[in-house]
Amino acid sequence: MKRDIEIPEVQNVTIAIAREKNILNQDQWAVHLINNNDFPLENTLVASKGYGEKEGETQRTSTLRHFLETVSPNSSALVEPIDSQVFHLTNEYWVSYYVGPQIYDRKYVFVPDTICEENLIFIKELEKEGVLHS
Repeated sequence: MKRDIEIPEVQNVTIAIAREKNILNQDQWAVHLINNNDFPLENTLVASKGYGEKEGETQRTSTLRHFLETVSPNSSALVEPIDSQVFHLTNEYWVSYYVGPQIYDRKYVFVPDTICEENLIFIKELEKEGVLHS
């Protein structure tokens, strides 16, 4: 029965963690969902969590859930701010959304220490520097 279930592939939807300066000229980071499709994403749910170890101790963040009613075609949506203090953890984002009656979902995982200066690129959809999940 499981083999009869069609699981559609997510295309042109990704997660980016972008850096910008706040009014005190300090770096602040935020997670964005980018929709590069010609159709909207409806009833989008993004679940985020961090987990890993530091100095031999297990660390976990709270699991947060964010609801985005509609993510317009060829646009982006702010999901949440993220503190640089958790960049040493695995940061996971599970995204589910509808296109018409069909549900899509995909997990995006940023492995420890990949959100760093060396991995920053210019993200044209956000017009900011950040780390784009591929």
